[in-house]
Amino acid sequence: MMQARAARVCLLALIALSFAVSAGELQWKDIVAKARGQTVAFNAWAGDEKTNAFIAWIAAEVEWRYGVTVHHVKLRDTAEAVTRIVAERSAGRDAGGTVDLLWLNGPNLLALKEQRLLYGPFAATLPNYRYVDTTHIRSNVVDFTLPVDGFASPWRRAQIVCVYDAARIDDVPHSMQQLLAWAKRHPGRTTHPSVRNFLGVTFLKQALYELAQNRAALQMPANDATFDENSAPLWRWYDDLRPLLWRRGEQFPDSGPAQRQLLNDGEIDLMMSFSPAEAAVAQAAGQLPASVRTVVFDGGTIGNTSFVAIPYNAAHKEGAMVVANFLLEPSTQARAQDYRQIGALTVLDVDALPADARKLFDALPHHPALAASADLRTPLPEPHPSWMTRLALQWERRYTK
Repeated sequence: MMQARAARVCLLALIALSFAVSAGELQWKDIVAKARGQTVAFNAWAGDEKTNAFIAWIAAEVEWRYGVTVHHVKLRDTAEAVTRIVAERSAGRDAGGTVDLLWLNGPNLLALKEQRLLYGPFAATLPNYRYVDTTHIRSNVVDFTLPVDGFASPWRRAQIVCVYDAARIDDVPHSMQQLLAWAKRHPGRTTHPSVRNFLGVTFLKQALYELAQNRAALQMPANDATFDENSAPLWRWYDDLRPLLWRRGEQFPDSGPAQRQLLNDGEIDLMMSFSPAEAAVAQAAGQLPASVRTVVFDGGTIGNTSFVAIPYNAAHKEGAMVVANFLLEPSTQARAQDYRQIGALTVLDVDALPADARKLFDALPHHPALAASADLRTPLPEPHPSWMTRLALQWERRYTK
């Protein structure tokens, strides 16, 4: 009798599970049906031509497959869209918002999440989210030390690397400390973007990681005491480095692409990039000489994940979810990782993909300027967003007039 009862319990459990799966599939079909005919305002950074072209490809594919139109609202800074969402809430515009989908991470994601300005949690609703690596790639679920909680969906990863012209230098640094020594031997031959740019402030964060007295403190909100203690070695290091930078550190390129142009023009020999594939991508596009190569610092480098999120008042939430799901399609992720496209590291657990999907990644072309996967190692986690904010403000106080 006990065995029969146990069998009935198991059968009921299987029926319940089957119903849950069917209900989930039905719910997604409803979302896709409601999305048809919608126009999604995808607010995304537009500072890179290759990325803009990739978003245009996404728009064409989503319209063809799902009948959803994607309008790329091109941002110079993600904060532009964040400010708009906050203003709409202040004006009482709790529906019909102008932002449907937003590419973001770090302080911008924190600001919207803390103010309850995000729709969700929605990420687990996406059918392709089951392929996301939530075990080994912690930045897919914890952004700048803060749990994402499903209020944003990952779509690409990045990690700091050093890009250099091997035709001009052979004494490549393998740490930020070695970078200072290198700059003393080669004054004026490296730089970093303005600290108002995310890559510029990440340059400082990388140095902070290597020089801080208490690295664990970087995973907690910064206060005056912890910031002063751990940033003091950074400022001493930077005081020595700054006059050795391009144009004596009195002028900085506005962005990563502007910095890359200096390398292409031969004005500098070495730069930091947030894309392990940047050298290969740029060479394929004729934007860097064939002699440029990539190295990863020995102690590890900062890596993070970029997400897409849906504002609480988005006018076209269903369409936004369809786009977010398409970004996680294995074929989309493999295309994104291809250096001939944008060379973005995938957020998926490739080893756990179905065989046909794994083949898409196995077939990706190699390039001598690509950073080897083994060299990337486990990336250093981003510090708490408060460190980024304080670093930028302190740099402005110390080095701008």
